[in-house]
Amino acid sequence: MAIRISVSTKGKNKQEKIVLTLGFSLLALLLVIGGSISCKKKAGEEMALGEEGLVAKEGIILFEGVVNVGIGKYLFIPEASGFDIIVQGPMESGDVSTLVGKEVKGRGAFSPEKPSILIANDIEVKESERDWRNVFTRTEEFVIDDYLDLEAREKFKVLKNLSFEKKEGWEGIERAKIYGKLEMETVTEGEEEKEIFRIIVLDAKDNEVGKIIVDNFTDFSQYYIKKLKFFDKLWFYFTVKDTVEWRVRRRTRELFHADVLFSGLF
Repeated sequence: MAIRISVSTKGKNKQEKIVLTLGFSLLALLLVIGGSISCKKKAGEEMALGEEGLVAKEGIILFEGVVNVGIGKYLFIPEASGFDIIVQGPMESGDVSTLVGKEVKGRGAFSPEKPSILIANDIEVKESERDWRNVFTRTEEFVIDDYLDLEAREKFKVLKNLSFEKKEGWEGIERAKIYGKLEMETVTEGEEEKEIFRIIVLDAKDNEVGKIIVDNFTDFSQYYIKKLKFFDKLWFYFTVKDTVEWRVRRRTRELFHADVLFSGLF
């Protein structure tokens, strides 16, 4: 960076000339230092983006890494941390689950309304050291109906002090959330095996106080359960459904049925 400052001392006495010269010299020095820091900061930011598998270019974010989770239209790539990558439309290789464990790269559009989402424009799969194969090019408008952002999640009511004896603790509430852990049990019905999921409700001392029977999971909630698989306990956001009969509640501590919409750390 070159900076040129012209100082005129014509018509000034000796003392004024010295003051002016020193003043402008100091200004030039400050400009040089400021410019140098700015350049270094910019370079550092670009380096950080590159290290995380993300590069921003003209409003489009380039991503690259190994797919860790693929459910519905959601992809999680650890190298692109901070983003849930959305694949809108059909893929050449089937569905997004076929990309799990594979190294991919692509371009995504950032959505200001949903800053944690990256809408994939195209995706390529690495086949060899030099060869990449295109498996997805977006041709559809971005549509998502099961995504819950932070603002929407804040409207869910926290269920407290649940007990099998007090159904008023959940009845009449449409959408609620609770902190607990997910339990899966495999049962046999006739000749078929069936998986039953329950949310174990815990008190402040981690004692079990009840169970919520999960009838359905949205793709978005399943995606986050897989993404956060190393966490034993999560916040579950759900719609409250039918209450379990009193006799069954008393015997099993199963409280009510629910459809899970989201699972997260908060």
